[in-house]
Amino acid sequence: MEIDGRDFLNTPPVKTVRFGGSVAETLAKHKQGDSGDYELLKHQLADPDIKDAQIINWLQEFRACVTQLTKDHEQLIYTVLRLPWVGRSPAVVEEYMAFLSNLVSAQTVFLCACLKMVVSHFTPKRVTICEGGVDISDSDDEDENLPRNFDQCHQALQLIARYVPSTSHFLMPVLKENFPFIQKSSRTLECYVHNLLRVTVYIPSIRRDVLEVIVGKMLKLDVGASRSDIEEAEENAVPNQRAQEQAEEGLFDMDEDMSTDHPCRTAEMAHPVAERLDSLMVVLLAYVKDVSHVNGSLHVERTKELYRDLLSVFDKLILPTHASCHVQYSLFYLCSFRLALAEAFLDHLWKTLQNPSQPAVLRQAAAGYLGSFLARAKFIPVPTVRACLDLLLSWIHRYIDSQDSSGRQACCDISLHGPFYTACQAVFYTLIFRHRAMLEGNMKKGLEYLQSLNLERVVMCQLNPLKVCLPSVTSMFAAITRKYQVVFCYTIIERNNRHMLPVVRSSAGGDCVTTNTNPLDSFFPFDPYLLKRSGQLIEPLYQVWEELADTELLPTKTSQQGSREDEDDFLYGNTPKTEGIVGMTPSSYDSNLRSPSSVGSPPAAFQRQF
Repeated sequence: MEIDGRDFLNTPPVKTVRFGGSVAETLAKHKQGDSGDYELLKHQLADPDIKDAQIINWLQEFRACVTQLTKDHEQLIYTVLRLPWVGRSPAVVEEYMAFLSNLVSAQTVFLCACLKMVVSHFTPKRVTICEGGVDISDSDDEDENLPRNFDQCHQALQLIARYVPSTSHFLMPVLKENFPFIQKSSRTLECYVHNLLRVTVYIPSIRRDVLEVIVGKMLKLDVGASRSDIEEAEENAVPNQRAQEQAEEGLFDMDEDMSTDHPCRTAEMAHPVAERLDSLMVVLLAYVKDVSHVNGSLHVERTKELYRDLLSVFDKLILPTHASCHVQYSLFYLCSFRLALAEAFLDHLWKTLQNPSQPAVLRQAAAGYLGSFLARAKFIPVPTVRACLDLLLSWIHRYIDSQDSSGRQACCDISLHGPFYTACQAVFYTLIFRHRAMLEGNMKKGLEYLQSLNLERVVMCQLNPLKVCLPSVTSMFAAITRKYQVVFCYTIIERNNRHMLPVVRSSAGGDCVTTNTNPLDSFFPFDPYLLKRSGQLIEPLYQVWEELADTELLPTKTSQQGSREDEDDFLYGNTPKTEGIVGMTPSSYDSNLRSPSSVGSPPAAFQRQF
């Protein structure tokens, strides 16, 4: 049989051919119990080779009877939502958005399904790649249409939010649920995080929640790639990279300066987890800058709002996380935009440290952040450093007063006096890094200020902080204070070295253990930044360690019981490994709530306002 000169039986049907009745007729038949055309409709909608004209035709009919598309037609709606509209012709995209707006307006029961559909396009389409002889499903990194596709998704989401004011309430669970596994490629994670942050631009009410989700995922990556693992991977990658470069030089006679591939190759992290984290940090730091600036100038109100959101996430997620190396630099970077931000952050850390109602583990973490921030942030001027030292030393001296007046013999008990010891270490660490700046210009006034801090009393008190602080910090602090004759620490250090630290019981249970290397489980959160691409933004703001060249600064041989290795670790910004160290958990410090650390609160740290 021939139709229009064509063999109907032996020629495949043209894709524009459509079977069954209209959508309205099909729904009416289905309601009466005749589901033949209904199933045929779903089958045709699921055709992977469906044409633009067919999609437009179907969508127009669905819009005409949208009020009939109740929850009874759930599977049919899900099929329509799976139509490949993203990246299609403008006519298809326009018609599909019109359908979405009609659907969520008339049938809010399908709001979540529509949101899931849009969010599912926040990552590149999935393709199968071969890795180690195994097929792995991941994203297509080479799709040049991604920016346009993402634009269309955000247009659809804004349209939905316009028609359904409660969209933000239902959107957050969808965004959390669809977050890719952290083992996915850098590109997949990067696209999703970028799109999540982009949503906060037109739905600002969910920004804090979005930042919380993103930072939570990034912290898992950060903790999963330790500082030592990243450094080891980079060291091992250097010989391989050199060999590759030599091989390329043998194959191609090319001037190295003319090669555009070279910088890109060296910018990649050798550690795969660090590489993913670096990609996300680039996105997050770019977002921080874009939100805070308008036409290249800092927008004060927008910056303040972002600071509050990031600070809330910091308190909830970053501060309680031990040994994160990079995520906290998002706040470091934001604070560099304006001195008032840095001072507000320092004031917040200070209030956390001296607040007896806070868990001791958080107070100790706050002290670590306080000292590390003062030491490493180039943008913090000397007057601000002095203001913080005044607050810290005032609190430390009052703490010592409370111990002396109690009539009890004070003992070196970390579980009872943890916040005190971390506050002392923060002071020592800050002075190690900032003493040069404090003495520049007017040496006499600088020395008078250091002497006014009465560090000798702190060092010689019965609580004996030099016995608990990190040996490398103690050693360098002793060398500096000896040079300027502020306090002489070596007699106490030598006496401490002749005695073992007290035995404490691990919070995890088991036998007692002796702490000897890092009893405070010291953590300097702003140790050197290791990620390459995002690190380009941090480097100009960062105070690197400048080795002390003066020979008289080096401790005597008898004072170096802590070994040269610890000193090297300090110089390179590392913390010695904590073998046999008691972990810091809130339960370990319950007794601290009964400590006398709640003696009077000092006045507010700073009066500067935004």
